[in-house]
Formats: sequence, C-alpha cells, structure tokens
Amino acid sequence: MPGKLQSEKNSKAPKPGKSSGRFTEKPGVAAPYRNPRLPVDERVEDLLARMTIGEKTDQLMQTFVGESDNPNNVGSGSFRPTIGSVVGFWHGAGPQNNFQRMAVEQSRLGIPIMWGMDVIHGQHTIFPIPLAQACSFNPELTRMGCEVAALESAPAGVNWTFAPMVDICRDPRWGRVAEGFGEDPHVGSRFAAAAVKGFQGAKFVPGRNMASCLKHFCGYGFSEGGRDYSYSDISRQTLWETVLPPFHAGVNAGAMTLMSSFNDITGTPAVINRYTLTEVLRTRWGFKGFVVSDWNAVSQLARQGFSADPKAQTRAALAAGNDMEMVDTQYLCIPELVRDGRLAVKVVNEAVRRVLRVKFRIGLFEMPYASERPLEEYALLPEYLAKAEAAAAETLVLLKNAGGVLPLAGKFKTLALLGPAAANGGCMKGTWGGLGSEARMTTIEMGLREKLPAGCRLLHARGCDFEGADRSGFAEALAAARESDAIVICLGEPGDGSGEDQSRANIRLHGAQEDLLREAAALGKPLALVLCAGRPLDLFTAEPLAPAILNAWQPGIRGGAAIADVLLGNVNPSGRLAITFPRTAGHIPTFHAQRRRSREQGFYRDMGAEPLYPFGHGLSYTTFSYGNVTLGARKIRAGRALKAKVTVTNTGLRPGKETVLWYVSDPEAGITQPELRLIGFEKIELAPGEAKEVAIRIDAWRDLSYPDCDGRRILEPGRFLLRAGTGEPAEFVLEGALRAGRLE
Repeated sequence: MPGKLQSEKNSKAPKPGKSSGRFTEKPGVAAPYRNPRLPVDERVEDLLARMTIGEKTDQLMQTFVGESDNPNNVGSGSFRPTIGSVVGFWHGAGPQNNFQRMAVEQSRLGIPIMWGMDVIHGQHTIFPIPLAQACSFNPELTRMGCEVAALESAPAGVNWTFAPMVDICRDPRWGRVAEGFGEDPHVGSRFAAAAVKGFQGAKFVPGRNMASCLKHFCGYGFSEGGRDYSYSDISRQTLWETVLPPFHAGVNAGAMTLMSSFNDITGTPAVINRYTLTEVLRTRWGFKGFVVSDWNAVSQLARQGFSADPKAQTRAALAAGNDMEMVDTQYLCIPELVRDGRLAVKVVNEAVRRVLRVKFRIGLFEMPYASERPLEEYALLPEYLAKAEAAAAETLVLLKNAGGVLPLAGKFKTLALLGPAAANGGCMKGTWGGLGSEARMTTIEMGLREKLPAGCRLLHARGCDFEGADRSGFAEALAAARESDAIVICLGEPGDGSGEDQSRANIRLHGAQEDLLREAAALGKPLALVLCAGRPLDLFTAEPLAPAILNAWQPGIRGGAAIADVLLGNVNPSGRLAITFPRTAGHIPTFHAQRRRSREQGFYRDMGAEPLYPFGHGLSYTTFSYGNVTLGARKIRAGRALKAKVTVTNTGLRPGKETVLWYVSDPEAGITQPELRLIGFEKIELAPGEAKEVAIRIDAWRDLSYPDCDGRRILEPGRFLLRAGTGEPAEFVLEGALRAGRLE
C-alpha cells in the first residue's frame, strides 16, 4: 500500500521514472534533489528516480487531518508521512510542524507536505468578497488583498491557497457567485491575473507567498438552474468565448496549480475531461503545474453515472490529467493498476513530476516548517486593516439615489439604524472568511458610531431576523424611526447565506425584512437601504420602497466603517456592478454581453426585458460627462493597433472616481457576436471641473478577433463600432482578408 517500499518491475537502474527502492546517499554527500542550486527539473528527475510506486501514489493524494486526528498525537488517524498534501489544517503551527517533521525527518526520502487551505478573501484581515472586489474595477485592490492574505497565511505554514475562483457566473441563484469576479470574461481575466500575482508575488518567497490555485476548471459557474454540483451544458463556443479566458489569464500570470470542478461539462465530468485538462490546459496553454480535484470529486464519479469502480475512476482521472485527488482514497489502487498493466507508469510519473515541480518551486524542501511566531506579529496589522477599509470603500455600489437622499451629512441630528444586517459581523465577514473572527468585524453600527459627527445620535433597533415571520421587533424599530430625522435600514442575507451549497430559488429578501422596509418607508422620512449579500438579489417589490439603495455586498473586516463613510459623504461611492441585477428571478440569465435577437419582439409579455440594474451600473455623488470617442485612424489591418481616446469631465461639485468601460461591437460576423463586448476598462479620479483624456490601444488580433468552437481565433474584415461607457460609438474598418489564427 502507499507509504510502503515497493519495487517497480524492471527497475534495476535508477532511470528517470523508475525506482529500485534501494537508493542510498554516500556519507556526507547530499542527493542532487536536495541541492537548491540545481535547476528545478533536474531535482525533480533525481527525486522521481528514487521513488517507489507507493511513494509516488502518496504524493498524488491529499488528506484531511480533522477531529479524528489528534494534533498532539501525530501517529493517529489517516495521516501518513509520505502523503503529498494536507487540506484545511487549523490546529496551529506547533502541531502542524509535528506532522511535517514526520514527513521530512522520518520518511525515507523526506518529501515535505504541501499545506492547503481556502484563503479566498483574507485569512485574518478579511477583505471584501471577490464579487465585490470586481465591482471596484480596480484589480490592484485584489492584488493587494491577496498579498495581505499570503502574508497572514504563509508564516503559519499555509503554502497553498485554493484561490482565486475564476468561474464566470451569470446566475445569482448559484451561491458560489460570491467567490468569483462576476459575469464578464474580460473583467474575470484581469482580476484572475491580479489575484495570482498577489498570492505568489513577483518572485515567490517562502514564508511570504502561497501557491495559487485557479478554480474550478471548468464551467462550474454554469450549473443548471444555479443548483450547486449540477450539470453544466456548455457549447464549445461558450467554453472558448466566456468560460476559459479567465483561466488562461491566470495561467499566463503564473498560477502554479488548478482545481478541476465537480460538474459535468456537456456529458463528461470535469475531473476526467481530457479535452480541458490535457488538450487545452497542457498542450495548448503549456501549463506546467499540477491539477487537484475538488473534495471527493473522484469518488463522486459514481453519482454522476460514470463508474462506481475506484480503479476505473482512478484510471480515467489520471489519464485525463487530474494529478492529485482531494481527500478521496480512490488513488490507493494505483500500485495495483500499474502492476496489472492497466495504468502506464509514465502516466503516474508525469503526475508526480508536476506535483514535485511545484514543491521545489515554492521552496518547500528548503523551508518546510511553519513559523511559530505569535499571531499579532504578522496578522491584523494596522496597515492591513487600512488597506481592507480602502478596498471596501471602492467596492460599494450606489444603485439608487432618488432625490439625493445620500449623502446624509448635515441632514440629521438623530439617525435610526434598523435591520438584521446592521450589527451583524457575519454580514461583513461573508462566505469563506478564512480564520477571520466575526467578533473582530466592524459592523455597520460600529462604523456609524465611529464616524458620526459630534452632536448626532444613533438609535439602533434590529426589527427582525433574516429569516422567519417574527414581527415582534417592529414596534421598537419603528419607534426609533419616528424619533429620528433619517433612516438607514440594513437588510439582505446572513454571512453564510451565500457560498458553497447555498443555491436559492428565491433570492428576494427573506422573512419579514421587506415588511419592515415597507413600514419604515411609510413614515415618509429620508431612507437609505443598505444591502448586505453575496449575490445580486431580486428587488422587484423592494426597490420601489427605498429612495436610496447602497449595495454593500459582504465588505470585510472594516466594511462597516467604509459603509459609514459612504453614507455620511466622507467617501464618494465609485463601485460599478460586475454582475447584472435581474428585474426578477424570472429574468435569469440576464447579462450584458448577450447576442442580438432575431426579431425586435424578444420581450416578456408581463414586463420589460431590461434588467433592474445592468452590468456597469453605479452612481456617484458627483456627475461625469463624456466627449466623443476619437480614433487615431479610421482603418486598421491585422498585426496593427489603433489608438482611441475619450475626454471625461467631472461636472459636479465633489471629487470622484469614474470607471471608463470600453466596448466593441461587430455588427456582421461569421459567428454572431455579443451586441457589446467589453475589451478594456480604466478607473480615474477627477477633481470638480477637471477633465482627463483616457486612451485605449486596440490590437486587431487581441480585441477584434473571436474564437471559433475549437478555440481558433478568427479575424474577420469589416465594420466595427467602439464605445466608451454610454457615449456615442465611433466607427472604424478592419481591412484585409479573413484570417484564422493558431489554436489558443
């Protein structure tokens, strides 16, 4: 069994990929794989040649060391010192080092363990959820947040994070929409690259950085009906056009690992999908890292109707290119499969080679142990909290502001704060909040008390819960509202209301929340609704009740302070929606890059077809105007670039940030194209009255071509339209013959 010394057949000589199991080191001479001065691939081949099939098998397995494995008794439970990785260990650096010591000092070859954890939007200093980060349209905030997450994780021995999640999602019923960067592949690509660079650094430094893991490869965000773990019916056209670009961007940014997804991709489960895992990822993109399955995904092939036989599951997963299995034990049959000739040892060797390559690249052999420094030396530092607050402020999206209700500064002496999200730390922390403590979160109530002007009072009353019909708190809440000059009501979902296994058919405000909003609004006082949720909500009946709506998402450890600053006018909101708010759940899927209808009558009989709030929507306390787009030329050819620019002016009375969104439209194409396709964005800051010229360089192949169903880029001559924001489009022509590029 794995971990025992077993000799492979015909392994008399120590050739790469073979093992005699009898390697010994000369006294005083270290094996080449232990020499950090040698090239990584040379070290990998030396170590691989020394390994038995049992040791190789263990390197392809990840275990969970939980309650059954007493961290003070390192010999108990499922742990083996030759295991490749441990997932989700949170018992502290000391016990972790005990396990690692067994691997490094007591196993035959001393191969260190990789320690993986879901560090999604912070470990202790919690940043806004990724969906909120995308609404900043500032990828630097994501790079910075991921850098802080690594600095708070790596010292404690976490050298591998299962992030970023780069699944494009256009269905807010799917709970995991909170973990991704929204609906658009260009936005997703920019933020995927930023996250990878934040986690891994410009140059990987052990103890400061973590290996990133792009997930879930691929199509998980297209789960049927928004139901988690479901089938994904994705055409090859949609795969190349929408699903794959963020993963490609992450690979190009240097991501060291990927995670295959739970779902079927049009009939083939992702964990055994050779087209995506090998042909696309390895052959076309040149990915050199390794792929890990999602939790139990290999054994779950039985439920998906592939096979209940662990041997068939293992063969299919490894042959497809899924190198490591997470928590499952199906791969234990690898030695038997190799011995019986049903699995080629070269397939096993290649998977092990990929795992070892990453372990060497992250310096695990030179620095295997966790630091046992006190937490306060490297986590929750003042500069990290300041960065989290600044990030939160840029993610808040002002959806509505009828009559200029916001900002509230100078409009009240007494402010009523109502609703279940007002003093709830979970709403700030959000889903997948690492090791963050809800008690450390700055709630909205705390933020307002911190930021309120002198002489102003805050009256807080919960009113109701997130769920249930209990209205017993209404009287207190409405009494506070009557006594106040203005009302802030905080509604939405609890912190665990979105995330994995949190799909919902009903994405309206649950329980008595809308009733509380209705009765508070009936008082006729200035009222602002603050929404805290990990997804766009169905606001069809709630939206008309609130003159002002601030969408706060799940904004992190200093989220309450950032919300208070925006409500009071200390900060001008600058977030834009990276995902569409449907008018009702019946509109789903609705997103900005939809294709043209065949007839004008493509509407619903009972309501309009337009969403409640479209992609890119977001208000400010100031106003901006756009000039006409000007082009450097009216014609472009393949291999050339075209420069375009637009002048943006702050026409209001406050400083503000504006995101310039660049769209291209291809009215006539061999494969029909979205009516508008985002090709660039830039966020700028303008003082009152200031004007700034914003430019974009349009590359013909990058920005005007489109993929066919095989991933081949097609560059087609003809007329194109370029638009900045909602301004008038500028027309230009691509000249030359139709061209087909290489496969991506």
